[in-house]
Amino acid sequence: MIVDERIVTFINSLDTKNREILEIIEQEAREAHVPIIRREMQSFLKVLLMLKKPMRILEVGTAVGFSALLMSDYAPEGCRITTIENYEKRIPIARENFRRAGRESQIELIEGDASEVLKTLEGSYDFVFMDAAKGQYIHYLPSVLRLLAEGGCLVSDNVMQDGDVIESRFAVERRNRTIHARMRDYLYELKHNEELVTSIIPLGDGVAVSVKQRGQY
Repeated sequence: MIVDERIVTFINSLDTKNREILEIIEQEAREAHVPIIRREMQSFLKVLLMLKKPMRILEVGTAVGFSALLMSDYAPEGCRITTIENYEKRIPIARENFRRAGRESQIELIEGDASEVLKTLEGSYDFVFMDAAKGQYIHYLPSVLRLLAEGGCLVSDNVMQDGDVIESRFAVERRNRTIHARMRDYLYELKHNEELVTSIIPLGDGVAVSVKQRGQY
């Protein structure tokens, strides 16, 4: 928890429910210990989508499809969502959830390693939601920047690693040091890449919001 738990509890107490099928899918995911976006992050994502009004969304990391479905409810009519997932056990669950929610024609799920899948995608996306293996964000970034439209928005979730990202590498468990180093490199790149303007926000487990500048190459 990187934000005072009482503040988060208060903010979430004011929240309104999602449509019924999303509430059901969220409960099922929590019971199965599948990580999905936190309530406060859900609200933030809704606002960004309504501000940006993207017509093409790319999601890296589907899990059971909850966040893709949430985005489909707050994006404009006619928006198309492409989402990538590599974990075989979750792919059929996500596809079934898209069917249950009536979004199977709007959301395209591509199976495979995002590092490889991203290289095969063409065209541009107005909005990219990064919510996959945290140690891979830095490796996905070149392809994501190629695909992100000028003026497009990149949202990277869980960038604070429960606060570990601010610690010295020697204060982090040895098994987490590679991810720790890669996330710090990722955040540095987001803030220093000339193509991007980025804000890092202590919301949920940390979120970075980046906008691709127009005319920057």
